Amino acid sequence: MNQMNTALPAIPPAAVELNGVIKRFGKNEALRGIQGRILPGRLTGLVGPDGAGKTTLMRLMAGLMAPTEGRITVAGLDPVRDSMALPDLIGYMPQRFGLYEDLSVMENLRLYAGLRGLERRVHRDTFHRLLEFTRLGPFTTRLAGQLSGGMKQKLGLACALMATPKVLLLDEPGVGVDPVSRQDLWRMVQALTDEGMAVIWATAYLDEAERCAAVLLLNEGVLKFDGVPGELTARLQDRSFKLLNHCHDRRALLSEALHLPAVCDGVIQGNAVRVVLRTASQRDAIEAFAKKAGAELQPVAPRFEDAFIDLLGGGPGGVSAIAQKMAPVALDSGIVVECRGLTRRFGAFTATDQVSFQVRKGEIFGLLGPNGAGKSTTFKMLCGLLRPTAGVARVAGLDLRTASSQAKRQLGYMAQKFSLYGLLSVQQNLEFSAGVYGLEGALKRERIAEMVQTFQLEKRLNSAPDELPLGYKQRLALACALMHRPPVLFLDEPTSGVDPITRREFWTHINGLVRKGVTVLVTTHFMDEAEYCDRVALMYRAKLIALDTPDALKAQARTRRNQEPAMEDAFIHLIQAVDAQDAAQSKKAAA
Repeated sequence: MNQMNTALPAIPPAAVELNGVIKRFGKNEALRGIQGRILPGRLTGLVGPDGAGKTTLMRLMAGLMAPTEGRITVAGLDPVRDSMALPDLIGYMPQRFGLYEDLSVMENLRLYAGLRGLERRVHRDTFHRLLEFTRLGPFTTRLAGQLSGGMKQKLGLACALMATPKVLLLDEPGVGVDPVSRQDLWRMVQALTDEGMAVIWATAYLDEAERCAAVLLLNEGVLKFDGVPGELTARLQDRSFKLLNHCHDRRALLSEALHLPAVCDGVIQGNAVRVVLRTASQRDAIEAFAKKAGAELQPVAPRFEDAFIDLLGGGPGGVSAIAQKMAPVALDSGIVVECRGLTRRFGAFTATDQVSFQVRKGEIFGLLGPNGAGKSTTFKMLCGLLRPTAGVARVAGLDLRTASSQAKRQLGYMAQKFSLYGLLSVQQNLEFSAGVYGLEGALKRERIAEMVQTFQLEKRLNSAPDELPLGYKQRLALACALMHRPPVLFLDEPTSGVDPITRREFWTHINGLVRKGVTVLVTTHFMDEAEYCDRVALMYRAKLIALDTPDALKAQARTRRNQEPAMEDAFIHLIQAVDAQDAAQSKKAAA
């Protein structure tokens, strides 16, 4: 009788092996016994909230530091023992990629080719391949500092791919990148994994993690999940719902839903509110809540982000301590922010072209657009930081040309790039901001203490801003912008790069402030955030191309195949419509 073949299938060789990896910085244990295998030929997401240990693990894999305990193998090498051979087999693109902004695209490529020891005889073919791959061929003479955020990331990726590595480490490459550019990044990464490369993509954006073949989910240095995203999402079956067709203020409805013991998370989606239950058996509680609120309850498919928040114990709740202490805004109802024909030119370049819109008191107004569309320039003109070439800008009834100082006292501004003073500590930054806004004595001390407590800055007061994790930097920046309790708040990509829990914390404060009558203008590349806005304006090539509610914009992107388009679908649809119209006009003109 033939013996049955009981041999186990061969385990494929790992591109990266993590065996009990521990990393300590003094008494702080950043990584706590990480165990896992990362396979070649697929995209692996390294996911977790701010301070989870993602960047530390990336640096260990890149050989930039050694583990305190345990062992790492990358492409068959020990990053510490084989540090001289490792650079030939890996590409590493850190969070703050070291592009030289005063060098052109081609000069950066030449520099990195030299640093990687690439022989001159292969430069031409290598550069041609990378420029074609990243679609940067038409921009070889442009200075890196003049590239959009998405193009900078593509150039960073090209430099990281200079030696055709077996393992590619990308630390949050999607931060600050618009949906159109992010599609290009995904296309490039898919091509690399198809060729057998192992790509590790660290991210705090859960829509990115959901597209990975596998994820390692970290929290406080502990590996909480290792597997296919769908496996974690499946745990939330029958626990995700939408509250639709209600007649309530959606921000108040969300806050009330988050008070329910049965609800672990909730977000706004257009005019609807999406909630996640702690257990499927608690459906009766949300049904009763929906009935009381006069809302339709609709079961929806769970998302990876739902599972992520649930795994970490739920969201931060729906009450803003700052908003609770704030008196209702005294500004008259009506138009609070207005721009008419707003234009800004830098020499021959037009950054903003004839932009006009109005924002009402207590409204959240979103300004979206690809990198370089003119959003931040528009913001700076409305904040009085940049003088318009033409047009009119008003804030709280004050013309920014003639009453700039008065207008500035009515607003808080959180800049896109972290705008605090690196030579000052957290405490000193808070004191400086309070002084700039005219706060003195007991009131100044009271407001600073309030911000320290609200944003959990107690243990960080003596740190320099550059020493803070990104989430804490953004908390500090928001604290400084809110110090004087302004009636108008400008937020330029306030949650860029922060994790979903911190993002929810920010929007709890924003929603609470708006309910007190604060008017908020916000730019974002994170499309789920646009759902919180009452209206959204989309800019492209310096012009305003669309202005409507999130639900109305999504409706424009509806197709037979996609009956429930997301904001990202609407964003891409509207951009492509303009491109198609321009192409048709060019073709007609050429004929």
